[in-house]
Amino acid sequence: MTANPLRLMAVHAHPDDESSKGAATMARYVAEGVDVLVCTCTGGERGDILNPAMDRPGVLENIAEVRRKEMAEAASILGVGHRWLGFVDSGLPGEGEPLPEGCFAVQDLEVASAPLVAAVREFRPHVIITYDETGGYPHPDHIMTNKVAVEAFEAAGDPARYPGTGEPWQPLKLYYMVSFSREWFTAIHEGLLARGLKSPLAEMITEDWFEGMPQLTATTRVTCGDHFGTRDRAMKAHATQIDPEGPWFSTPNDVEREIWPTEDYQLARSHVETELPETDLFAGLRGQTVTG
Repeated sequence: MTANPLRLMAVHAHPDDESSKGAATMARYVAEGVDVLVCTCTGGERGDILNPAMDRPGVLENIAEVRRKEMAEAASILGVGHRWLGFVDSGLPGEGEPLPEGCFAVQDLEVASAPLVAAVREFRPHVIITYDETGGYPHPDHIMTNKVAVEAFEAAGDPARYPGTGEPWQPLKLYYMVSFSREWFTAIHEGLLARGLKSPLAEMITEDWFEGMPQLTATTRVTCGDHFGTRDRAMKAHATQIDPEGPWFSTPNDVEREIWPTEDYQLARSHVETELPETDLFAGLRGQTVTG
């Protein structure tokens, strides 16, 4: 065992991202006694109402407050700590449209990274998970989230950088989430059909749908199927963003566990020796004396 509890930090762009990407992994580690902190870069202020049942008077006008309450409920369900980093949602402008003034995606890198560096130095995570360089999909806030997470991973341990944000701390591993890969979509689609069940994913496994989306190689597959139900409850807590009658909930948890019982990651940086492929984000750390 380690000298101190292991700590995991997940860095996300908007409230609800933590529940749709890596949530079962976090729930598994929480159940194992790992300390987990979610850092959310923006408040999701420019989000639309994506659940028809929530499209009612007053909700959109108070979307920031509503989403803060949703995030608090989701964090409670997952058993994780949570920190807002305080930036404003950039929205998803159309092609050629400028980003809103003052939004997260237009911040200088050091300005955008400073709150996360402070969070890393305070929480002292051993592992950080976030999106790859493409953001997982081309939302400006997701792309900026990758940039600040990499910056924090590389800078938080350097006492000369980001003065006034706490004592230096060097995280040991950085992972990119391999979310909703073509391989995953295809396996779930074919697995449902093979069981005589209707698949909602037929249109999503076409070439057009995956155009421009990253196809990362998974180095680390974390078995977490026992926590898919917790993941789903956390997703549904984001009631403005998630339609409980939508396709994401059409695959029964037991069927999903049979087809694809893991959430997958790509190891992007490591300061410890580890052997790939891995089945644990803390591979190379367990059994070692972890300071902090």
